[in-house]
Amino acid sequence: MTRPRLECFADALVCGRNNFGLLRLVLALAVVVSHAFSVTTGLVEDEPLFQSTGFTLGEHAVNAFFAISGFLVTMSFVRRGWRDYSLARVLRIVPGLVAATLVVAFLIGGAMTRLDLASYLTDPRLWRFIQGTLTTFKSAAALPGVFETNPLQFPMGTVWTLKYETFCYLGVLVAGVAGLLQMRRLALGIGCVLVVAVVLREIAAPHDVKWGETVLRLPLIFLSGSLIYLWRDRVPLSLPGLALLLVVLAVLSHTPLYKAALYVGTAWGILVLAMAPSLTRWHTEPSADLSYGAYLYGWPVQQMLHALFPSLGVFILLWPSLAVTLVLAALSWFLVEKPALRLKRRWLLGP
Repeated sequence: MTRPRLECFADALVCGRNNFGLLRLVLALAVVVSHAFSVTTGLVEDEPLFQSTGFTLGEHAVNAFFAISGFLVTMSFVRRGWRDYSLARVLRIVPGLVAATLVVAFLIGGAMTRLDLASYLTDPRLWRFIQGTLTTFKSAAALPGVFETNPLQFPMGTVWTLKYETFCYLGVLVAGVAGLLQMRRLALGIGCVLVVAVVLREIAAPHDVKWGETVLRLPLIFLSGSLIYLWRDRVPLSLPGLALLLVVLAVLSHTPLYKAALYVGTAWGILVLAMAPSLTRWHTEPSADLSYGAYLYGWPVQQMLHALFPSLGVFILLWPSLAVTLVLAALSWFLVEKPALRLKRRWLLGP
């Protein structure tokens, strides 16, 4: 009697249904919820999940974002080639970021600054903010006279992750052009090296969250998502396995293996939620992709509301910030992001 074969990600891809759009929106809103604590108090440690898991809800959401991104962009390159891939990545990231930066710099900043408008527009810090945000994804840059009484003064605190996202995109591009994506054992070997590096970092500096933590964490999670796609015919897709994963993480929580297991487990777990047939049976994908806009505008909206109503607590601030963020995200999608994505077909097909 033959043992039944476990369902794998390749099987789920055949059906063509997934929850990626819905999950991305939920994750973006989770970042907004998480940042309500740090914007209000200035302390990341005040976020409830930080004490129990070592990461805030927002950081867990970013981890999941990178896993989904690694899976999808690797699939994009394999299926469509370097030209389509490169154009799609640029059009997905750049127009929305440029628009958000200008909206924050001129509309929100111009309305919230303590300076008169002429002084604000001629202040070199305004132009350094725009340049730094758009060229190096600098998230700690402040605007002149804006949010000066807030615990954290910088108006676009989430864009730093785009730097790592861009590096990961370039990594897929280079690997794809060099033919390395067909060498999936080599890719798996690189992933194992990163896992070992994370474990060694935990042994060497377990309490130093700055030294090499992010540099290893986000690439490993992205690569884990990429590896799940490359090994899609072998990686099992199991909802009951998620319960086992939580048990394993609890057992490893006070060992140097915890973070490596958390990163790889997060990648696998979020992709199971995105593609498990029992969860995708009813098509729930939103018609508009508001995730990127919510991610970009959540922080400046919360900063603005906290500056206007500094006495409001975390949970009172949260609801209006979510509502305003979703409105701006919708405007970003329909006025900037969606029209930009339409350009890809026109540029690829030519005149």
